[in-house]
Amino acid sequence: MSAPRSYYRIMLGQKSAFAAECYKDSWFGGDWGIAPDLSHELSENWRDFNTKFIPVFLEANPEKSKVAAGLACGMLHTICKGIQKGDIVLCPDGTGSYWVGEVIGDYYYVPDGMLRHRRKVQWFPKSIARADMSEALQRSTGSIGTVSNITKHAEEIERFLAGHVPPTLISTDELVEDPSVFALEKHLEDFLVRNWASTELGKSYNIFEDEGEPVGQQYPTDTGPIDILALRKDGKEILVVELKKGRASDAVVGQVQRYMGYVLDELAEPGQSVRGCIIALEDDLRLRRALRATNNIDFYRYQVSFKLFKGG
Repeated sequence: MSAPRSYYRIMLGQKSAFAAECYKDSWFGGDWGIAPDLSHELSENWRDFNTKFIPVFLEANPEKSKVAAGLACGMLHTICKGIQKGDIVLCPDGTGSYWVGEVIGDYYYVPDGMLRHRRKVQWFPKSIARADMSEALQRSTGSIGTVSNITKHAEEIERFLAGHVPPTLISTDELVEDPSVFALEKHLEDFLVRNWASTELGKSYNIFEDEGEPVGQQYPTDTGPIDILALRKDGKEILVVELKKGRASDAVVGQVQRYMGYVLDELAEPGQSVRGCIIALEDDLRLRRALRATNNIDFYRYQVSFKLFKGG
């Protein structure tokens, strides 16, 4: 039995600059200033790849941070190695729709081409209009970065490919201006990122950015993705934020500490410290006891509120 396929959103250059070329010649790819042929460099473990090529990236992009370097190298490894033949890619065409294709080839190298690290793809004849997507899929396909894993939306994407448009989140209550408020609990992370500047954490920290765009959401590590990675405004401390819907248990403390260890080992610049933060609806006695033994992890509760005000 073959493994289930994965689904990815791939940007074809900044603002889809190379989309037409990629579609015409049936390929997608990436670059990030890493020039060498990677045919013999694509280890199974993306961390080994990052260890070797982060210095290459930083040499080509000396103005970039280790955070940006780790993200770029991780995305390049995903394009070249992580995406498997048979996986599905969605690529914005620059006009509000997404071309959809099945990956049919392994990595190949075009030394003098745009996006020199490439994969062959067979495009489906019909594109997907962004306006027809559910709100959740719109958020995932509109996420920051060149590569985004959108496998959690596999069922909806497959319905598009079969010609059946999925239902979108709607409200039948005329008093509700934004029905997505009802999905706040489900989409807590996206809501927090969009409203970061108005939160208590946003007063002291900024979500990591690269070229003016936030890249600190779902930042990949070797023990799983960090929900939010932020930098204190004075640049001296990195913040690791873990979100838990509902009640958080004491196990989350170890999870945050693992992420903090990764940041210390792989991302922190000389002189930078690392702090952790857990955000949940509720805590319990075991979590409070665990946090008593550490002085560099904070706990915040979130509160979901919804109000209707009668007019007139």
